[in-house]
Amino acid sequence: MSASAWRPAATAIGLLWLATAAGAGMVFLAQMLLARRLGPADYGLFASSLATVTVLAPMAGFGLSQFRLKAYGAEGWAADRWLRSSLRFCAFTGVLACAVVIGWALFGEAVDDATRLTLLLLVPVIAGVFAVDIVGSKLRLEERHGALAGWQLLMPAGRLAVAATLLALPFASAQGAALGYGLVALLIAALALPQLVAMQRGRMDLKGHGSRPALASSEAVPGAMQLWSSAWAYGVAAVLYPVFFQVSTVLLKYLGSNEQAGHYGVALAVMAAIYLFPATVYQKFLLSRLHRWAVHDRTKFWRVYRAGNVAMLAMGVLVGALLALLSPWLVPLAFGPAFADVTEILAILALCVPIRFLSTAVGSALLTEHHMRYRVIAMSVATLVAVLLNWAVIPRWGATGAAWATVVAEAVLLVAMWLGTHRLSRPEATP
Repeated sequence: MSASAWRPAATAIGLLWLATAAGAGMVFLAQMLLARRLGPADYGLFASSLATVTVLAPMAGFGLSQFRLKAYGAEGWAADRWLRSSLRFCAFTGVLACAVVIGWALFGEAVDDATRLTLLLLVPVIAGVFAVDIVGSKLRLEERHGALAGWQLLMPAGRLAVAATLLALPFASAQGAALGYGLVALLIAALALPQLVAMQRGRMDLKGHGSRPALASSEAVPGAMQLWSSAWAYGVAAVLYPVFFQVSTVLLKYLGSNEQAGHYGVALAVMAAIYLFPATVYQKFLLSRLHRWAVHDRTKFWRVYRAGNVAMLAMGVLVGALLALLSPWLVPLAFGPAFADVTEILAILALCVPIRFLSTAVGSALLTEHHMRYRVIAMSVATLVAVLLNWAVIPRWGATGAAWATVVAEAVLLVAMWLGTHRLSRPEATP
């Protein structure tokens, strides 16, 4: 590829990466301020409650944003036919997600009064996460990288403002943090409404498929059940990922203590910030293109896939080594002596960094065409391993056991993704 062809891509990735780095910094700073202000027990209550809501939030929309990327990548403008059914689909799944959280908060046997109130205050986070996701998919299809960069900063900036406000107040609690996060989510949902209305009315500047045709597509308008049949795999994958990633924090609260959940929540906040890099490259920049290339330019698709694997593995090894080396110095400095033992957890989780970077690249081949069903199976197996291992080791080894369980689960996911790509057809030769 010529330098002139690389330059726009490099500029777009650079812009998204800068926004992602800024967002990661805000997330990290917000977690640091909350951990220092609340202390291990109260922070553990807040972090585990937020993890519970985050696990259930993808039920709203249930993979619709990912399905839209696939549909428009393969069908072009004809994918507008899915708009009508998507509105009812979003309404139903959104209400269902909120109902599950409220039901657990009100009727869960293991939920105490403080946890109940914290969970209820965090319910609006579901609407905020959905708004960020669905508007982000529209901006990716339009390849509006500047707008996407700004949009993805809203949630981290709002949460940092909440943490800074609590730091300045003479009193603070897990419930105060939950209230702030809920208000931020409602504000983002309100800001998303104009984009959602425009998207629902088909007002979109779709890239890569030419101008909108003068005549509407003659294909039949699908109903809600047909949308469910086409999108369910994306929805299951969207639900499985936060379970896979957050299950340790949630189980540490219920099988261990709020303090253990707080310590692990700090470590997970660091890992989440690191994982934003491969997510930016693949989810925010490459994904809509990969869907298009998988159908219309398979040679380019596999060339980008191979280059991405090498680059992500090298970057992951470097970042993982830096995390292991610097965390003993940075964690006590950032979070205070009460969280000093988080360095032991991060030393173990540093092994996950190259694994996750590579599995993100390898798994990108399974986001296209009809391969999501295998991806769902792979993620289901890895998630089951994560849940069972955490359930087995947390009562005896606490957060350290949870960290090792996470390493094993990440390795299982990588192997499953790698095996899945060998089922795919490839061009006979690629330049």
